[in-house]
Amino acid sequence: MKKLFNILIFVIFLTGCISNPLTGKRTMAFVDNSELFPMAFAQYEEFLSENTIVTNTKEAAMVKRVGENLAAAAQKWFASEGYAHYLKDYRWEYNLILDDAINAWAMPGGKIVFYTGILPITQNEAGIAVVMGHEIAHAILNHGQQRMSGDVLQQLGGMGVQAAMELMGASENTTEKAMLGYSLGTTLGVTLPYSRKHEHEADHYGLILMAIAGYNPDEAAPFWERMSALGGASVPQFLSTHPSDASRIKNLRSLSAEAKRKAAEFGVEF
Repeated sequence: MKKLFNILIFVIFLTGCISNPLTGKRTMAFVDNSELFPMAFAQYEEFLSENTIVTNTKEAAMVKRVGENLAAAAQKWFASEGYAHYLKDYRWEYNLILDDAINAWAMPGGKIVFYTGILPITQNEAGIAVVMGHEIAHAILNHGQQRMSGDVLQQLGGMGVQAAMELMGASENTTEKAMLGYSLGTTLGVTLPYSRKHEHEADHYGLILMAIAGYNPDEAAPFWERMSALGGASVPQFLSTHPSDASRIKNLRSLSAEAKRKAAEFGVEF
């Protein structure tokens, strides 16, 4: 039973993977973007209808301008790799939302939200590019698709554990303990590290995107230093979906030179 289930998972994994032209890595894709994007677009529209969109301000115009510049940089990058049509189904949109939350996020297919609360930290157009580059990187690297696929795989694993316990004739109490152990193990060992991997990738490729778009990647580390200076309660890095501020800042400083070299291939010098 267990062997058969493992074979089934292996087959699903092989048939549910795609390669990203930028990273060259095969990633899980149990949910196709043709299904995922329309759902994301609908959720985005629902979110906008329930929140206050800031328009006709210099900040709103700046958010949109930076987004357009970075999306154009992404298109150039994919085209240079021979994948000019890779982003054809993306519907880029950038909205500034009136909210004190220090946050920004992206949905699959290129729908971006910036909150006004993060603007005092970004400070200028380059600071917005740091955040926007990170969010656009999430979108073009299909992190939403991978996360949803990971959830599907985790659910299948849970079903396998439960089936195995029932086959063994385990008591209800033993089964509950086994399921709890599985849930905790996959969360700490798979889900959270997987999310941190996404954050590192978004930092890395977002830095390159902002450089190709003409924004100095050296601005990324100071932005995160300003974020770190806000203080507040934090959780240990191994329990967080985001890398610690210190590791992120160190990583961004080390990647800045690479981003500049890549931008130079597109005629952008710093």
